[in-house]
Amino acid sequence: MGNSGSAVKVCTDHQGGINWLSLSPDGQRLLTGSEDGTARLWSTADSQCHGHLQGHESYITFCHLENEAAFTCSADHTIRKWDVVTGQCLAIYRGHTSIVNRILVAKDYLFSGSYDRTARCWSVDKEKQIQEFRGHRNCVLTLAHYSSRDVLEEEEEEEEEEEKVSRDLLVTGSTDCTVKVWWVSSGRCYQTLLGHTGAVLCLILDAPNRELFSGSTDYTIRTWNIVTGEQLKVFKEHQGSVICLELVNRHLYSGSADRTVKCWFVDTGERIQTYKAHKHSVSTLKYHAGILFTGSGDACARAFNSRSGVLQKIFRGHKFIINCIQIHNELLYTASHDGTLRIWDIRGICKRNKRRLKKERSVQGRSSQKGSLSRLFNNKVGCMVQQENGE
Repeated sequence: MGNSGSAVKVCTDHQGGINWLSLSPDGQRLLTGSEDGTARLWSTADSQCHGHLQGHESYITFCHLENEAAFTCSADHTIRKWDVVTGQCLAIYRGHTSIVNRILVAKDYLFSGSYDRTARCWSVDKEKQIQEFRGHRNCVLTLAHYSSRDVLEEEEEEEEEEEKVSRDLLVTGSTDCTVKVWWVSSGRCYQTLLGHTGAVLCLILDAPNRELFSGSTDYTIRTWNIVTGEQLKVFKEHQGSVICLELVNRHLYSGSADRTVKCWFVDTGERIQTYKAHKHSVSTLKYHAGILFTGSGDACARAFNSRSGVLQKIFRGHKFIINCIQIHNELLYTASHDGTLRIWDIRGICKRNKRRLKKERSVQGRSSQKGSLSRLFNNKVGCMVQQENGE
């Protein structure tokens, strides 16, 4: 069993549950989006709140942080862009007719998915809708983006002449049990991926390998070829909805309502580890330096050795579900529906894990060296036998 840890800081500024937590690419800031209708900017240097973003007329469902701008989406049907220094609202993107569930920023595009059954593409700078993706029969819950340049060979690209203006594609997962792939330039549906029998809750993309992974309320994870639309594998061992996914070095980690995380080897589909100890659904997960961190509906975060599955630490203190976690400079940040952002020191676990990895590599090295000496000895014996036999 892992030992309990106490937070080094508890931030209680929000007046409602925190639905999402985003870390800027440069690691200098965090952004929290809350049920209280506001977002807050936090400095990772001093863990203080340095910005209070107010303006939404309902709760914030999701947020995304860039180095110079913050983005929030809300149940008020809008998306907002904010200046991270002044906290000023720079743009309001209007057009959705229901709750906006998710946003994604890529290049100069802002993508959004909504309960109104559509996804939309906006110009980040011009506050203008560029495209609408219409075709799902129910709400759009999750998004991914890639360029055909990342996945298509030259001869395949020639077949898509009408899409030459822009090679960007948007992937959407919906409660209608489908995943759809869309050309951004035309709004045309390029692929509809059929196979799930439940809502698609999470997507993760591996463009260089032409693979897409989707997790669903049908208890399965499915992997797809994003060029052909072919279903490649079905991962079936979960006994509850698959809520979150993380892909690291061809290992896929899946968190589920069955209170477990499973690790799968993508190339074979083999389940190689199950991480237990959660007393409720696994709501979020993050891999860091050989450690798997999880957040759960039981209000605890946990750290597991990713290889052995051994529970190394339990982080207790939250009162409700942990909705999101981030890691920066060996600090763990957990955001909960209890309205608090908690910060935990994970240097000790990281240091122990590094020592363990170093020791394992050393043992493997000695084992490999012994194997080499053994082969050398056997080769010499073989040569002596051949000489004795006159071969």
